[in-house]
Amino acid sequence: MTITAEDIRRQVKEKNVTFLRLMFTDIMGIMKNVEIPATDEQLDKVLSNKAMFDGSSIEGFVRINESDMYLYPDLDTWIVFPWGDENGAVAGLICDIYTAEGEPFAGDPRGNLKKALAHMEKVGYKSFNLGPEPEFFLFKMNEKDMPTLEVNDHGGYFDLAPTDLADNTRREIVNVLTKMGFEVEASHHEVAVGQHEIDFKYADVLKACDNIQIFKLVVKTIAREHGLHATFMAKPKFGINGSGMHCNMSLFDQDNKNAFFDPNDPRGMQLSQDAYYFLGGLMQHAYNYTAIMNPTVNSYKRLVPGYEAPVYVAWAGRNRSPLIRVPASRGQGTRLELRSVDPTANPYLALAVLLEAGLDGIEQKIEAPEPIEANIYTMTVEERQAAGIVDLPSTLHNALKALQTDEVVRRALGEHIFINFVEAKRIEWASYATFVSQWEIDNYLQNY
Repeated sequence: MTITAEDIRRQVKEKNVTFLRLMFTDIMGIMKNVEIPATDEQLDKVLSNKAMFDGSSIEGFVRINESDMYLYPDLDTWIVFPWGDENGAVAGLICDIYTAEGEPFAGDPRGNLKKALAHMEKVGYKSFNLGPEPEFFLFKMNEKDMPTLEVNDHGGYFDLAPTDLADNTRREIVNVLTKMGFEVEASHHEVAVGQHEIDFKYADVLKACDNIQIFKLVVKTIAREHGLHATFMAKPKFGINGSGMHCNMSLFDQDNKNAFFDPNDPRGMQLSQDAYYFLGGLMQHAYNYTAIMNPTVNSYKRLVPGYEAPVYVAWAGRNRSPLIRVPASRGQGTRLELRSVDPTANPYLALAVLLEAGLDGIEQKIEAPEPIEANIYTMTVEERQAAGIVDLPSTLHNALKALQTDEVVRRALGEHIFINFVEAKRIEWASYATFVSQWEIDNYLQNY
């Protein structure tokens, strides 16, 4: 559905919208916003792409002498938040970033994804669909209104009340998302205590990435109303599963047919040759793009054996231990599922990189290796080596080194984002590497 400026002006009046959030995402994946009063004068400025902000204050954007930047709202992202008060409602628009000269800003993650989509269209495809599965934890707040690591339930996978005490919170999140236009497909308790998942319907990748960012905002807002803190941190607690964000991907051709489906596949998986090439690209670049899919120091505490997260670069059909699997659905639902991504990833950067890696597979005709249907977690090192299976990077430091060697991934990010991302993550790693943890105190202080 296309939303016009007139539609927005009408809804501002009908729904008593008093404030408007102009939202965008920085290189680190954090949603930012400029909030303005929804007066006629300010609305005219927004709808004519004349709303400005100081880009020098946003990490990885621009220097202070280049600070003036413009917010170009995507009118199709118009949304009225259902948590207004007696003073009126608050609405939002997701924006692209432009320079003072009226050019798309090279450091805008959303604009960068559009660049990858333009390449996709040149290759001959119409759309790239994404079905994300973001997981999160709910923790109690203390008397100072600060988050703790105390969960408010002891449920497990698919459990329900009274074991799952957060079902009311999840239910309200689903209700709010539905009011905002999300098509929620499932809501359930995840494997770890305090861990939850809400799945919403796939969409074209730009809209899906917008939805991920709005989803995080809604989850955090509703959780706080229930006295809880929602976190999308990859591994907040030792000894239990971390949170992932599996990404289900598919390409569609100009006739709006799934380009990954071929009922006559001689290999018997009903995948097209392009699907195998796309898979080959994802596999070939997997080690090198891990820093984008898992961008924090903490991400690598999740990517360890024993907690369901993928650790090895391999693919399969039914097997859930490899990095990539092919879910059973066929026809228009044929897709590839990358299981390593965690919800701290910037969705716009992650999907631009995955799309370009897959397109590289198609353009270079990169053959996918043979699938691994055995449980990789039970294989010996020698068996994995014989099967050509390599481990994912074990630390952010190693992932950053690998990232810098891959020209396809570097081009997918663009030079501005690449340089600023690497620099920020080097600083993050250096800070972590010099920190003395409680584990070190417990194990070394008395023994040495």
